[in-house]
Amino acid sequence: MLNIADRLTRNAELNPFQRAVVFPAGRDSAGRVMYSHLTFQQLDNESNRLARGLVAMGVEPAERLVLAVRPSLEFIALTFAIFKAGATCVLIDPGMGRSNIFKCLQEVEPDGFVAIPLVHAIRCLNLWKFPRARHNVTVGRRLFWGGPTYQQLLESGHLNIALPPREATDPAAIIFTSGSTGPPKGVLYEHGMFDAQVDLLRDFYDIQPGEIDLPGFPLFALYNSAMGVTTVIPDMDPTRPANVDPTKIIEAINDQGVTQAFGSPALWNRVGRYCEQHAVKFPTLKRALSAGAPVPPHVIERVRNAMPTHGADIHTPYGATESLPVCSISGREVCEETRELSEQGRGTCVGRPFPRIDVRIIQITDGPIASITNTSQLATDEIGEIIVRSPAATRHYFRRPEATAAAKIPDGETFWHRMGDVGYIDESGRLWFCGRKSHIVPAASGRMFTIPCEAVFNNHPQVFRSALVGIGPSPQEPVIIVEPESGQFPRTTSAKEQMTEELLRLGQANPQTANIRRVLFHESLPVDTRHNVKIFREKLAPWAEQQLHITR
Repeated sequence: MLNIADRLTRNAELNPFQRAVVFPAGRDSAGRVMYSHLTFQQLDNESNRLARGLVAMGVEPAERLVLAVRPSLEFIALTFAIFKAGATCVLIDPGMGRSNIFKCLQEVEPDGFVAIPLVHAIRCLNLWKFPRARHNVTVGRRLFWGGPTYQQLLESGHLNIALPPREATDPAAIIFTSGSTGPPKGVLYEHGMFDAQVDLLRDFYDIQPGEIDLPGFPLFALYNSAMGVTTVIPDMDPTRPANVDPTKIIEAINDQGVTQAFGSPALWNRVGRYCEQHAVKFPTLKRALSAGAPVPPHVIERVRNAMPTHGADIHTPYGATESLPVCSISGREVCEETRELSEQGRGTCVGRPFPRIDVRIIQITDGPIASITNTSQLATDEIGEIIVRSPAATRHYFRRPEATAAAKIPDGETFWHRMGDVGYIDESGRLWFCGRKSHIVPAASGRMFTIPCEAVFNNHPQVFRSALVGIGPSPQEPVIIVEPESGQFPRTTSAKEQMTEELLRLGQANPQTANIRRVLFHESLPVDTRHNVKIFREKLAPWAEQQLHITR
């Protein structure tokens, strides 16, 4: 029997008066941030009452409840309450766009919404899309729709109602992928998978109870509560990390003595640049984490420079919604050992696998693979498809049997997850990421992989980032699309010609990019909504063809 929420109860017993969640609740007349909080005992008690309230209103085990609440004390309490009530918590990124949100919600067929008033108002205007949604709770002011408010749910939870037992293989949550390389898919998490993730992350990074974490991605706050770590909710829009106000992140870290902080590369890019410009330091921060896409070395270097000299570092774990974590590498190793190789076009080193996790490189294959015996494992330093076997890997996509068959490879009583990425393992056992499989450019000279090729052009001092795309029918012509650094966009014809010539010279000096003959400039490359760093190359290929007047 296992419910991931049991970990919260255990921490409440061990450290009842330790702060569990800290929330910035405004500023006083002097401009100081006012923080509210719940201790572990308070959070456990409040989530128990909410869970009993859900059971009292008729929520049954495995029913699906959409949680649409902004990061807050209530968000954390409600997530654990849904787990404790035995229901499945449905989490949808609000940044994925209105159309995708409706598609995802209709696919899930929710049994209810635990949401802010705006979401309920939209639900009421689209009742026909959600015919099963009868368990509805309002977090905030309830208007014309029915169902209890958060406070009413708390009050009804005083009743002596037994909470249903759960098992490790029971569903705990449905979390949707970012949709950066296709329509978002619902990933079905089981209680045992969450439990395995907590152990893997805690043990690998030596995270101790009593530490203080600032998570730039709301879901990661749940891992903190399960580890006995205090969560400081940042004052930011989690759907727009690239637009974060760095002063608010810095203020929270230094106000609360944060020892660990997670953010996407886009968040740390803004915070790191501000720290460098204003000589800001983080005296208490011993561990920074960044994931979602390859973290540029200049971002790693800036964050490291703001951290204490001894023992502190930034780490970049590699994984996916379907399998997290897989590998990790420290900032020290990037700066001292792998950075130069990456700049030469070797790919991005994502480090060594976590304990209990197996990583293989197999021959690149399209379509489902019925058995691991049908795969061909590649040699060291040979680029292929990355597959992973892990206790934290999810088994299914929700109601997507075809997608599940395409992503999972049976292996006796276990299975391997196909990451959808390509890369290789070097002689020391480190995994190198070379891009998404769907982004491979089938050029006349052979396969071209995005990350190694782009790194060559990113060496230009005026380039912020770049994207490799293929245009025309296969074999495709490779094109590099460049987003210059702020204030460096070439506005005149002569400036474009000069920068193009410099970029092509860089490309021709490397065998991987010597066949690239076209360069385009883009003001701001389109990126994913979750981390603001995964480049939408699918959108850029048609854009490039339009710019070059190429028709298929």
